[in-house]
Amino acid sequence: MPNDHRPPLPEQHQDQVPGRDAPMDPPPDYGEASYRGSGRLAGKAAIITGGDSGIGRAVALAFAREGADVAVAYLNEEEDARESARLVESAGRRAVLIGGDIADPAVCRRIVEETAKAFGKIDVLVNNAAYQMTRGSLDEISDEEWDYTFDVNINAMFRITRAALPHMKAGAAIINTVSVNADTPKPKLIPYSATKAAIQNFTGSLAQLLAERGIRANCVAPGPIWTPLIPATMPVEQVKSFGSEVPIGRPGQPAELAPVYVMLASDEASYVSGATVAVTGGKPIL
Repeated sequence: MPNDHRPPLPEQHQDQVPGRDAPMDPPPDYGEASYRGSGRLAGKAAIITGGDSGIGRAVALAFAREGADVAVAYLNEEEDARESARLVESAGRRAVLIGGDIADPAVCRRIVEETAKAFGKIDVLVNNAAYQMTRGSLDEISDEEWDYTFDVNINAMFRITRAALPHMKAGAAIINTVSVNADTPKPKLIPYSATKAAIQNFTGSLAQLLAERGIRANCVAPGPIWTPLIPATMPVEQVKSFGSEVPIGRPGQPAELAPVYVMLASDEASYVSGATVAVTGGKPIL
């Protein structure tokens, strides 16, 4: 079982977005002590954006323990990224670290180019990196913040996917991280929620477009998950109560999402495409 930390959580705030792993209290559970692989991704090569911490690190760990090599793309959290690489390599798999801001189209292309050069192929693409900020009114959202949120969350997803597809063959999988906010948008996360709805529609169209090539596309929709993005982008009082609103009554841990990504990446999910898998602590999505 993952760490069952229930609100109220300790008061905390981080100034750096998307946040760092080390200052978090309690520390997120990435599955280090619990995830056991069984060869479900043996021989596969994967890209994970935002793989330095949070959901991305848990997925990197699980993929490696299932037999995949992993390219970890990250913004600038060097220490966190090195820890993700260490977890991949401790499972006996190869890790590639690729830093840079995916709001820049050139970085999107470089992530794909360096992965394809290192591994010779791309079997799984996990578009997971995201940006959000909590704002109380539209007046607080600048044009620059609006544009940057879209550039990171959906425009980069389009660019990385487009660049990766020439390196993907039948049986490959694309997994995009959406959010419960795609269906139930929060009033103080307007840009973020709008991008998540766009991702869901992008994925549904992509699944249909790529079906004839044998490439699948699906979404994972997390609810409140305890990652560095939370104390870095939410007020202290909201962090204290984070996760209390869902029926299970606590935030989810990154380790609790990783098995869903493994399933969608594996050949066992050969008939699953165009789906949104909810991991929301009991909160239904439409």
